[in-house]
Amino acid sequence: MWQVEGQERFSGLADFARFISFLNNQLSNQATGDARFFEPGEIFVGRAPGRLDLMGGIADYSGSLVLELPLGVATFVAAQPSPAPVVEIHSDEGNVTFPLADLLVCRDYEEAHALLGANPEDSWAAYPGGVLFVLVKELGLQPPSGLKLLVYSEVPVGKGVSSSAALEVATLQALAGVYGLQIEGREAAILCQKAENLVVGAPCGIMDQMTSSCGEEGKLLALLCQTAELEAGVNLPDGVEVYGLDSGIRHAVSGADYGSVRVGAFMGYRIIAELAGLAATHHETGRVSIEDPRWRGYLANVSPSEWETYYRERLPVTITGAEFLARYGGTTDPVTRVDPARTYAVREPTAHPIFEHHRVSLFRQLLKAPYLETETLTLLGELMYQSHASYSKCGLGSSGTDRLVELVREAGPGKGLYGAKITGGGSGGTVAVLALQGKQGTRAALEEIASRYYREKGLPFTPLIGGSSPGAAKFGVARLVLS
Repeated sequence: MWQVEGQERFSGLADFARFISFLNNQLSNQATGDARFFEPGEIFVGRAPGRLDLMGGIADYSGSLVLELPLGVATFVAAQPSPAPVVEIHSDEGNVTFPLADLLVCRDYEEAHALLGANPEDSWAAYPGGVLFVLVKELGLQPPSGLKLLVYSEVPVGKGVSSSAALEVATLQALAGVYGLQIEGREAAILCQKAENLVVGAPCGIMDQMTSSCGEEGKLLALLCQTAELEAGVNLPDGVEVYGLDSGIRHAVSGADYGSVRVGAFMGYRIIAELAGLAATHHETGRVSIEDPRWRGYLANVSPSEWETYYRERLPVTITGAEFLARYGGTTDPVTRVDPARTYAVREPTAHPIFEHHRVSLFRQLLKAPYLETETLTLLGELMYQSHASYSKCGLGSSGTDRLVELVREAGPGKGLYGAKITGGGSGGTVAVLALQGKQGTRAALEEIASRYYREKGLPFTPLIGGSSPGAAKFGVARLVLS
């Protein structure tokens, strides 16, 4: 049986107990002929939760304030050094094995991306494998031998609740235990974002990894994404809670819609900088840097009034990549590239983070009210509905999430439901709902909305997403020993 060192530290986490049972069941399964994955000795375990994006979403890459809730569901990764010169990764997605030397000889992120993404069926392994490569590349880690990684996750995949960030952060924690690395929460998140951006190839912002790493149970993580400035966590007022409703539409940050909206936003910033007379320096093809003491490089620092007065009508609704590159030379985004053959929406992707940062700032201030009156809850809900509508204007909505938001709006305050919005990268995934805790019938109303929606779509019922738990930094690293 696996013994947990300092078990009392983890006694409040029911999912940790389930994970230990999972490991012990593997041992008992040997009697039926199943091979044991880990050898006798010690393993190191990291735990990282998913997150519910209450406000902010895709505006993170434009420097917005975001408010994120670390969820009760989490991913566990267990790691153990291996004498074999290979990296073995085991999960419900399958088993992937590759020579450690193949990863260590990669000279840059492009080569690591090519190695770990060579087989589309095993692309999930680029997340934990990418974290290992980031530690090699950024911290100079030189693993002396092979490695075994086991993944156990209760975070639903493709639902827009950051299953990928949870996997990355849990992997980093486990590897830190194996190799004796001291990596604080913010640095861990930044390293994991590098893995997703540069090895996996998904152009996500920083909020997912920061929430999974630095989140506090029961609090909204307040993050100013310039680049990753943690601010004081925000308590949900007494009587208020948030839920997630799964649309059943698979979400992927690596999808073309998300990437094109991000490119459009950075195009918009580049054009605004040109209109404002800011000096630009051209680097490699498609890259510029801008001297910007005014907005410090972030669309979120452009005020809504500035946008409406000086810039909205001067930005194109759309522009081809070729025309943009010929006129402006490139963008300041280090993660995406402008495709000359593609036509990009510009005006709406640019407007979204400008207004979203303003909405999130108001949302946080309203939550600080000593007593939440009905009018305050209504205002909070309206900010969520505005955010949802703005996603759709950018092209990141979906019929399913629109329908769920419509059903929540129809039920309304009479059922204790005040607001709803699409979350994360949009284009499906989960809808966040602001609800009145303890109001008779609120949860039942949400479950009825979910049931009605799933009947309409011909989908199986999915339970509500809720609850909260600590981020990976708070959990730390668990050491388990098999005697």
